[in-house]
Amino acid sequence: MDFGKLQEMMGQAQHMQAQMEEKLATTTAEATSGGGLVTARVNGRKELLRLKLDPNVLTAASGDIEMLEDLITAAINEAGRKADAQMQSETQGMLGGMDLGKLLG
Repeated sequence: MDFGKLQEMMGQAQHMQAQMEEKLATTTAEATSGGGLVTARVNGRKELLRLKLDPNVLTAASGDIEMLEDLITAAINEAGRKADAQMQSETQGMLGGMDLGKLLG
């Protein structure tokens, strides 16, 4: 592999890293638990952006703090899984555009 191809590949890798950072910040995923009583929204970095509790969650939980905690945890975890799936899909699309065979060949 010659130096020019290596530089080109490194430049593409840096560009892809910048794109990924932007995608992590702008990708959002949302999930609910308890039949919609708890809604969580996270970004691609899995930072919690919003947690919404339906007012009916108070009657549904009726003082059961552990149940409410479980509903919140479930919604946040599912939103994180959805964000991971979106990021994986985005990453595959980005890597598809990079012809590694051409650069390495």
